[in-house]
Amino acid sequence: MNSRWIDIQTAQGETFSGYLTLPPTGSGPGIVLVQEIWGVNEHIRAVAEQYALDGYVVLAPDVFWRLSPRVDLAYDDAGSQQAFGYYQRVDTALAASDVAAAVATLRQMPQVSGKVATLGFCLGGQLAYRAAALSQADAAVCYYGGGIQQHLDVAADIGMPILFHYAGQDGHISQDMVAAVKAAFAGKPNAVFHDYAGVDHGFNCWGRPMYDQRAAALAHGRSLQFLAAHLD
Repeated sequence: MNSRWIDIQTAQGETFSGYLTLPPTGSGPGIVLVQEIWGVNEHIRAVAEQYALDGYVVLAPDVFWRLSPRVDLAYDDAGSQQAFGYYQRVDTALAASDVAAAVATLRQMPQVSGKVATLGFCLGGQLAYRAAALSQADAAVCYYGGGIQQHLDVAADIGMPILFHYAGQDGHISQDMVAAVKAAFAGKPNAVFHDYAGVDHGFNCWGRPMYDQRAAALAHGRSLQFLAAHLD
């Protein structure tokens, strides 16, 4: 894969890193891929490469850079303890702004031949949602976005197509929280929701015990169909 770390400039003129992966053709529409709490780790880099093989220019910003640059954690007990520590300390408003800066970076790249979407998992799902509003991304995909229900005021600024994936047995996001997000988008044709019965939070991550191959494949296919429809 043609992958490397690049610099992203914030709205305040600061610089942080993002993991850029190009498709085999060298160009295509853009995706800002937003990490889980374990950082831009082996799994997230592999997901970036997966979407690059699907024809997208993918940029995974390092959203914990203000706490520690290029966090790369395993899913074992020690790594997870560190990950939750970062999660408790991160300023999510600044992180959402950083994701929006990554959208701006992709839009300026000559390799990006089309539109740009945000796509994120867990904390990254929340940041993909908030950054879509900040940057006016062309589309957004949110996998089990933790905390979206606390930012429903943002829904008024989401005019672009947006896709939500939710786990039916999510141990972190209750069905009441999911219902609140659905209510905020009720009657809005730009929002699509998919629920996955019998699976838990993090079902897309093959490095974690809750990984569910069928749900992950189904969600990936639906995400590709959604992106193909809206990033032309």
